[in-house]
This record gives sequence, structure tokens and C-alpha cells, in this order.
Amino acid sequence: MKSDIEIARSVSLSKINEVADKAGVPHEEILNHGHFIAKVPLHLINEDKIRKNNLILVTAITPTKAGIGKTTVSIGLALGLNRIGKKAIVALREPSLGPCFGMKGGAAGGGYSQVLPMENINLHFTGDFHAITSAHNMITALLDNYIYQNRKMGTGLKEVKWKRVLDVNDRSLRNIVTGLGGTANGLPSESGFDITPASEIMAVFCLADSLDDLRRRIGNILLGYTFENTSFTVNDLGITGAITALLQDALLPNLVQTTENTPAFVHGGPFANIAHGCNSVLATKMALTYGDYVITEAGFGADLGAEKFFNIKCRKSGLSPKLTVIVATAQSLKMHGGVAEDKIKEQNIEGLKNGLANLDKHIANMKSFGQQVIVTFNRYATDTDEEIALVDEHCRKQGVGFAMNTVFAEGGKGGEELARLVAETIDSSPSGKLTFTYEDADSIPVKVQKIATKIYGAASVVYSSAAEKKIRQVEEMGLSHYPICIAKTQYSFSADPKAYGVAKDFELTVRDIVINSGSEMIVVIMGEIMRMPGLPKIPQAQKIDVVDGLIEGLS
Repeated sequence: MKSDIEIARSVSLSKINEVADKAGVPHEEILNHGHFIAKVPLHLINEDKIRKNNLILVTAITPTKAGIGKTTVSIGLALGLNRIGKKAIVALREPSLGPCFGMKGGAAGGGYSQVLPMENINLHFTGDFHAITSAHNMITALLDNYIYQNRKMGTGLKEVKWKRVLDVNDRSLRNIVTGLGGTANGLPSESGFDITPASEIMAVFCLADSLDDLRRRIGNILLGYTFENTSFTVNDLGITGAITALLQDALLPNLVQTTENTPAFVHGGPFANIAHGCNSVLATKMALTYGDYVITEAGFGADLGAEKFFNIKCRKSGLSPKLTVIVATAQSLKMHGGVAEDKIKEQNIEGLKNGLANLDKHIANMKSFGQQVIVTFNRYATDTDEEIALVDEHCRKQGVGFAMNTVFAEGGKGGEELARLVAETIDSSPSGKLTFTYEDADSIPVKVQKIATKIYGAASVVYSSAAEKKIRQVEEMGLSHYPICIAKTQYSFSADPKAYGVAKDFELTVRDIVINSGSEMIVVIMGEIMRMPGLPKIPQAQKIDVVDGLIEGLS
């Protein structure tokens, strides 16, 4: 089979004005970025249409090295819905350069279910990530300058909480010392880098519902504490307007197309293991303005991305899906069932049965939010009819719909069965009222306990002394009503990435807590999760090249 990039190049792209016309977006309103990409103005969002149309969340079982294909299925479902006569638009996150040059090589879908032009989307795109990186680091530079200029006046900061970001996996920058080489170069201090998707600016960007809301949230970002123990924010630094100016153009959702020339919005890109893992509220609302059916995804497994989608994004935006689709594969289910990685392509009915416990836990979690759930089996060439029949029968016993898909190999045609089930389910028995895992009024420890025990299945939660101190600060600042965003490994319900299946009777340790007063959430860091990833032994960057003017290796 052709590579992703070969398939992408085989598609005859429509001009973006034609894609806009197909979506119903007035093409005279869009801001073109070349022939095939455009920004769409925010004033086109229509709240009345948003409430009438159908939002569908695509999530997945716990990911493994075997892969799940959630983004591919999200795109393929949109293609399938369009093929059966529905007006469907997919709304996705933007890829990060870190994983693209590290482990993944690309994150724009796969096979015949991609968003295009994939090279642009995977690389610099419309510059949104660069704008977010620049805005974050501009705050850092201006904060350092403020401290430097006020060093003799006693009006500096006692404690700085704001670091730096870079959209590159660079473990050497996790902890650094700045200001060396004499006072002309600033004051020596400890700092460090997170990856751009973990930036609070990224979270603010993705949760803001207008330019004014973006400005408000930026101004409220906590930078540190004064010697009087009062909080010091971007507003106190006096630069809120300047940072908003850096992000104004980036805030507009990006319109692109799929491999079948249907409309797609790709905007924002937080990771679900270290951030809230959802595309921007504005892109989702823009898609709902123009699509009768809108498919969006939440990062990694349902315990991370979908939990945050509901408890953070939906809680704050008022969005509520009519249906949740859980993606599963035979290979990943077998890994969760104890089958060795080098044996997962072989039929193993017993291992598959054992792995279904992981799927069942995710189904139960999604139902706890009041969601109607269906499961789609992302079929690989090595999967057998017996394995598919087993999962089908199991899902029906669980009272959830089941549909196989072959969207990677066949695009929209391979998503028609899934599309029909999705449309029929929404028509006959859509999700009920959205319910949350915790209440706004719950304390931070209670919120953590509820997610840890109800969603993950933990037996208990313990806190480091640093985390306990931060919780007291949250309470003193009157921010306990914020939702929480747990940062932990994506490979397990526990904090142990090797605990496949459904971990039981485990203890979770809260190592640290980060106050995100701009994005209005409390980040709870569990286990050894890093907010700046490292690179693998053989990074994907070694395979990326330009050959005869064409980019290779993004697949």
C-alpha cells in the first residue's frame, strides 16, 4: 500500500474557496493562506445553529505501541457520513512538531482518511503554534526584564512560576539556569522549558470563546508571587494587549479539506497526557455552524482526553455531544489482554477476550457522563473474522452499538457502516443530559479523588508536600472551583505505563500542582510524567527529507 504522503499527493486538491462553498462558508469572508488553506473570521459563528446540530466525540481505548488510529477514524467517519448524504465536518487538533520529528512523523490522519495538505498541516501550517510559542516566551522575556529593572527597588518577585516553551522534544531543556555571564545578561535564576502544547497559552487559546475572552484569560495568567505574597499576573505586568496582538490572527480557525475534498477545521493542539487534549472551542463551534454533523476527537484514551473534553471543555463551553464513539483495535486489545507485542498480529481469541476488560472500563466511563456509546473496530489486514465477531457480540451484550470500519484503506467507503450506525443512533437514542464527574464546588482533593477512583479505578491518592502546599495556595486564592486537568501517563489507567488492561487497587501520587488562572483550571501532575518529552533513540527526523522538492518521511 502507498504511504500516507504518497496517498496525500495523489489527491487532486480543491481550491479552498471551493471547499468553503461546499461547507456554506461565504468564500469572500475567508482569509486565504495560499490555495488550499484559509482562516475563517469569528463573526461567522452562529450559536443558534450550534445548538441544533449534532456533535460527535471520537475517543479510544487505552493506547498502546500498536496504535489505535483515532484521528484516522474521526476523518473517516466524516467522510462516511458525507457519502451517505449527511453534511459532516471534522474538527481536529493541529500536530506538534515535537512528535512529528520524534515518534509519530505526522498526525493528520492516515491512509485514505487524511486532512490535507498534510505536509503543511504537519509542519508550520498557518503559524499558530509559532504564535503561541512566541506569545508565551514574550511574556517570559518581559517578566525577566521587569525583575531585572526592579532588582534594586524591592518591587521584584519573590517567586516566579512562569517558564519557557518550545515545540521541540528537548529533554536537555527541562531544567536550566538563565542569566549567567554578569549582570548585563540578567539575574541568574532557575528556569526550564515545557513543550508548546503544554503551555497555558495553548490552553487559553483553545478554551477562549472570543477575542475578548482571550484577552481576559491572558491577563489573568499567574506569573509568580510578590514579596508581600500576592499573586502577580500578566495584567500586573501591563502587557495583556501586546500578547493578545500576537495571537489575534492565530485565533481564527483553520479551514482545510480531507482526502475526499470535504471541509475540515484544524485548530489548536494541547496534548491530553499533559494538558486538556482538545481542539479549540472556536473551531468546534465554527464547524457546528456549518455542519449538520461535526466529528471531533479528544487525545489518547477516553480516561484522559474524553474525561477532560467533558469535565473541562464541555463544562466551560456548553457543548454536549449527541454520541461518543470509542475506537478499538484487535492488536491493542490483545496487548491489554497480556499478549506479547511480537505476537499481537496472530489470532489469539483468549488474549482478545482478556483485553475486552479495558474496553468495558472505557464504555462504563463514557456512560457515566450520560453518553450514548458505540464502538468501532478499526480493522487491520491481519484481523480475522472470528476476532471481529467476538468484539461485535461482546459490545451487543454490553448494550452498545458496534461497527467495523476500514477507513484507512478505503476512506469514506470504509466508513459507511459506521456512519449509518452513528446517524441511526443519534436519530433514535442520542445522549442524555451531560453529567460531570465532580461539582464545581468540590475541593481540589475531592475532584482528584473522584476522577482517580471513578474514572481510573484507583484505590487511593496521596500527595507530596509540595502538592499539599499548592492546594493551600489554590484555596487561599479562591480558585478551588476551577476544573482539574490531570497530567499522567497515557498508557495506563494508573501512573505505571506498563500496567496494561485495567489496573486495580493502585495508589496514585500527586507530585505537583500548577495553577492555571488564565485557562481557569488546576493542573494535577501525577507520577513521572514530563511536560517536555524527550526524543527516541531513532527519531523520525532521521527519515524526513526533501527529495526533488517534495517532503518525504511524514508518515
